[in-house]
Amino acid sequence: MKNRSLVVCGAGTMGAGIAQAAAQHGFPVILFDLSEKAIEGARQQIYQRLDSLVEKQKITSAALLSIKELLQFTTHSAACKGSFLLEAVAEKLDVKTRLFRDLAELNGSAAIYATNTSSLSVEAIAADHPFPEQVVGMHFFNPATHMKLVEVVKTSYTRAEVVQAVTALATDMGKTAVICKDAPGFIVNRVARPFYIEALRLAEAGFSMELIDRLMEGAGFKMGPFRLMDLIGNDVNFAVSCSVYEQLGRPERLRPSIIQEQKVKEGKLGRKTGVGYYTYSS
Repeated sequence: MKNRSLVVCGAGTMGAGIAQAAAQHGFPVILFDLSEKAIEGARQQIYQRLDSLVEKQKITSAALLSIKELLQFTTHSAACKGSFLLEAVAEKLDVKTRLFRDLAELNGSAAIYATNTSSLSVEAIAADHPFPEQVVGMHFFNPATHMKLVEVVKTSYTRAEVVQAVTALATDMGKTAVICKDAPGFIVNRVARPFYIEALRLAEAGFSMELIDRLMEGAGFKMGPFRLMDLIGNDVNFAVSCSVYEQLGRPERLRPSIIQEQKVKEGKLGRKTGVGYYTYSS
């Protein structure tokens, strides 16, 4: 796959992380976003992380230059041409399907169209695509530069060769690929819902969020639920909670919390905004 071109659409937290992870493993990457501000933010974010790796002697200065040469940043949709296209845009079905239709016009039936959706139906995304057999889920986890797991989500349309190619790409990026069927929340987000929801229920009942985190971390979890939600992004976590809840028929045990909704309304999205359940210094 390393001789193939990778286009990442969406220069937010996940898109920037995926682009960096790919470039660090030798892939030429085009990172696209319509927003100039988002593209510049992603460029700065990636370059700062790479500079930090040099300072920590994790990579050499020569490697830094090589990685930067593999990265192309653009706000022009016409530049989104490649054999492998991955979207990491807003977690809204209409946004993703519209983008994929536009990409299909540019790239045709031979390209692979991968969605990084956390919880939307990949089957539904594929069904609205001109080449549904070329559509697959490729769900990375935040931070994409460090997290090893990638869920490769196949639909009833997806060709076996597409699943194989995406699995190979993930492996070549240093990731561990797990193939799964399309289902609400796939594997990880389905299993993780009670971890977040029950913690939020306790917070609704008056328990300290910091105490809950401290107890869970003391029990062996690397991060407590509130610290983890702040890392993921409270907008993303709330969207996933709502999506899984709706797709499973609104079970009371998975009802999203009013606390999540309020954080999103207030723009307190976690680390990326500087405040969420905790406050973060720049």
